[in-house]
Amino acid sequence: MNTTDPQIVLGTMDFGTRVDRDRAFAILDSFVAAGGVWLDTANAYSFWADPSGVGGASERLIGAWLRARPGARDAVRIATKVRQNPLIPHSWPESAEGLSARAIHVGVKESLGRLGVDHLDLLWAHAEDRTVPLEETVGALGELVGQGATLRVGAANHPAWRVERARSLARQQHVEPLTALQLRHSLVQPRPLTPLAESAHRMLTAEDLDLARSEGLAVWSYTSLMWGSYVRADKPLPQTYDHPGTTRVLAVLDDVAGELSATRNQIVLAWLMRQGIDPLVGVSRVEQIEEALGARHVRLGDEHLARFAEAR
Repeated sequence: MNTTDPQIVLGTMDFGTRVDRDRAFAILDSFVAAGGVWLDTANAYSFWADPSGVGGASERLIGAWLRARPGARDAVRIATKVRQNPLIPHSWPESAEGLSARAIHVGVKESLGRLGVDHLDLLWAHAEDRTVPLEETVGALGELVGQGATLRVGAANHPAWRVERARSLARQQHVEPLTALQLRHSLVQPRPLTPLAESAHRMLTAEDLDLARSEGLAVWSYTSLMWGSYVRADKPLPQTYDHPGTTRVLAVLDDVAGELSATRNQIVLAWLMRQGIDPLVGVSRVEQIEEALGARHVRLGDEHLARFAEAR
């Protein structure tokens, strides 16, 4: 896996829709003031919550914040995604842009315009598009790196074998390969072989971690805090997480949180970072990002990791 120290990534999916400008600006300011670096967005965010029926709101809000904060671009790294933005309002997935060379180039050009920047620090392929030859997608992503439009490229919600195949094709085409993975992962796990309600989500697997560790890839996790379910009684875990392993893990979580004088959320984030994973955290209030960033100071030992592993 990537040898750099794991970092908490600010997920901005709801910025500009469910999180208004003033609150989003305050969250961004607090995140940067506390040493946060990575912002994660997507051109599709959040078409399902926007009256327009298309994405772009999150990128526009980040762009407005960058313009209002001189020097902010030098303090942050920006990751965005292409693949899922509807080309026809209120028509998804039927009109999702896909991963053709044209869709990727057009999507990135529009993202750069909304963000008001001349390059991205990381571009994600948001999900697979098996209607397009992988060679074409790989070539387009590599061209963007060669042009300086993005410094790196990564794959979100792709199986390990497709990522490795894409990396092999990149070497054949002499273009920049994928160097990062983004998948859903958290301390609690759903029942094995049980479909997720969120059909577009793909869970992190042992194969993904094997690939990352052998090839030095960065791994980012989303839904890291399970929509607040670790700490909010009004947001219970989904039904697919209702099994004895979850009960045992949550009991250990409470014990470890008490021993280390930390919150449940902080322990979960520290557990992810202890494994070399960069957890995404989506928040709607300043105090939530402040709590999350506090996880950087939580020190989990091997004994804590063993207790969690045994509970599963």
